[in-house]
Amino acid sequence: MLVLSLKNTLLNKVQFFKRLFSPKSATAFETQLNNMLGIKPGNLQLYRNALSHRSVKETPDENNERLEYLGDAILSAVVADYLFKRYPYKGEGFLTEMRSKMVNRQKINDIALKMGLRKLTFYNKFDNALKASQIFGNTLEALIGAVYLDKGYLKTHSWILKQIVIPHLYVEDLELIDINLKNKLIGWANKNGKTISFELAEEKLEGNRRVFTMNAVLDGEVFTQGRGGNKKDASQVAAQIAVEKLGL
Repeated sequence: MLVLSLKNTLLNKVQFFKRLFSPKSATAFETQLNNMLGIKPGNLQLYRNALSHRSVKETPDENNERLEYLGDAILSAVVADYLFKRYPYKGEGFLTEMRSKMVNRQKINDIALKMGLRKLTFYNKFDNALKASQIFGNTLEALIGAVYLDKGYLKTHSWILKQIVIPHLYVEDLELIDINLKNKLIGWANKNGKTISFELAEEKLEGNRRVFTMNAVLDGEVFTQGRGGNKKDASQVAAQIAVEKLGL
């Protein structure tokens, strides 16, 4: 009975992934993609690759890691251009800080979820760890790369502003956020006789990107966790969550 059960489970998984990539689902996939993008995709396979996590497609020419690399650079350039024009009298430090607020890993992942990318992303849904990770933000970056290759830079520039920056990134609110939340949290701890520290919990490779997980440790207990492309960004995410939990 155990062997039969395992065989049935394996068969169900194989059938699940076959359905994801079957030609019969192409029309429905294109409709969903069109609704999410707000533009008609040209090269459908390009977008399918952008939405394919390496947990279901292992080779670089089929999964979204290369497109993620490209989209990350395009997004950063468009946001930098947007900020440069919006704030003609602000200095480099302010612009860099604002860009960091707008394109950090947690923010992009949140936007991806709001856009509905969880439903469109092809990934191993039997891996519970992936569901709670930031793969959807990575997928959004890959999608930006696909739009760029499909439509060119000018149309991609307009698409990013229309679909990502304007509806999801409220710069007036972001201006008021103290990006150095880590120092704010440390100041609160000192004032209230608490001890706060930031410790590395994990460092691993996700595709072609190194990801760090940092713990915010309050009075010897892990209080929050943050993930980022370096220890500083991960610490800031952990600090931001902690500040929100404490209502500071």
